Amino acid sequence: MAEIAPESPFALLSEDERRAWFAYMKVHLRLRYEMNRQLRADHGLSLADFDVLVALTSDEDATLSVSDLAVRIGWERSRVSHHVRRMAGRGLVQTSASAEDKRVTVVALTAAGRETLAAASPSHVALVRTMFLDALDDRGTGEFAEWFEKIYDSLITHGTLPRPVDHP
Repeated sequence: MAEIAPESPFALLSEDERRAWFAYMKVHLRLRYEMNRQLRADHGLSLADFDVLVALTSDEDATLSVSDLAVRIGWERSRVSHHVRRMAGRGLVQTSASAEDKRVTVVALTAAGRETLAAASPSHVALVRTMFLDALDDRGTGEFAEWFEKIYDSLITHGTLPRPVDHP
């Protein structure tokens, strides 16, 4: 690995820690770019749109409050509010005041949103398989999942967002 400047914050990490962190960041950033590019080119969706649509399917009624949606996808509430407003304008979701608490905005998946997600999913999954999962063998896939489940638990323990209800 290349020399790290002493003033770099990553100089505080061991070589193996730097290698792990840089490998993760390279994959994370490149994979998000490729997924976003593919969804836009093939389906006119951004990866952010796809994230919202998938999150809504995690609820039995395909409906979440803006706050619950923010927790589910790890965004700030204001970002979710702005994004779902744009998606509502395209007919992918609809927003309304909660019947229980008029201060709460509820986001619901529309029929058009469900159809768009269904149309985008096969090619998206094919891209994920080709660019990510195929690089792992059967044993590696299970081990990889275990490591990332441990990292996710650490994020929940030490982070500021609560655990989403659909993430055991």
